[in-house]
Amino acid sequence: MSEILAWHPHLDTYGLILGLAVGYELGIRRLAELYAPRGEAVVTRAQRSYFYLGLALLLIVSSWPVHDIGERSLFTFHMTEHVVMALIAAPLILLGVPWWLMRVVVRPILPALRILTKPIIALVLFNTVLAGLHYEPILEAMLTSDLAHFSVHLALFLTALLMWWPVIGPVPDLPRLPPLGRMGYLFLQSLVPTVPAAFFTLATGPVYDIYDGFPKLFGWSTVADQTVAGLIMKLGGGLVLWTAIGIVFFTWFAEEQRHSRPVPVPK
Repeated sequence: MSEILAWHPHLDTYGLILGLAVGYELGIRRLAELYAPRGEAVVTRAQRSYFYLGLALLLIVSSWPVHDIGERSLFTFHMTEHVVMALIAAPLILLGVPWWLMRVVVRPILPALRILTKPIIALVLFNTVLAGLHYEPILEAMLTSDLAHFSVHLALFLTALLMWWPVIGPVPDLPRLPPLGRMGYLFLQSLVPTVPAAFFTLATGPVYDIYDGFPKLFGWSTVADQTVAGLIMKLGGGLVLWTAIGIVFFTWFAEEQRHSRPVPVPK
């Protein structure tokens, strides 16, 4: 058990997070004069907060101890890593990048993004990767190969950005869905994990042999571990998505109320 909890550095994770932070700051400072619209804030405090909160969450779930426990002991921690990475960190990072900087970053691949961010295509791509994560040979490759683990997580994060794109609409060139469309889209995404989550939650025996062979922290059994993982996938992921639906609804409602107010007539 001590080997599972023993600290060791995740240099690839630290390097990636640091690279994203440096790229963000350099992009804002060096490109603002060329691309930021006049009369508009180059970057707001809220945007910076979203971006760095997203990076902080990526760092937490992709390094010690969460990543190590998920890779050597408990499937629950592995599932938590995926939920946080795809459903919380990804949208925060999209919200944190100013639209003009995002346009500069994606301009070389804008034609491809016009296709990949179409709602149905984005949903299919993300959920295909999500399903692939739970295919046993892929899962075993992730747990035994650092390269496979990094590659699959990169695919998950990139397709998560695509999945959130129609909701957040970070650049005007690829507009987001209207409010009702966003709510329906997120509702559909909340339904997709129901089947695999139920499979993990209701299984009476080990789903993955590799996790069944790992030593378990906290005295959990393999079945209890995968039951909690299934609940996190369904209830935790659903809570995030329904919170997003609520935010879209109340923002839309507030805008409608503001626009419907009568304009005061000067006396």
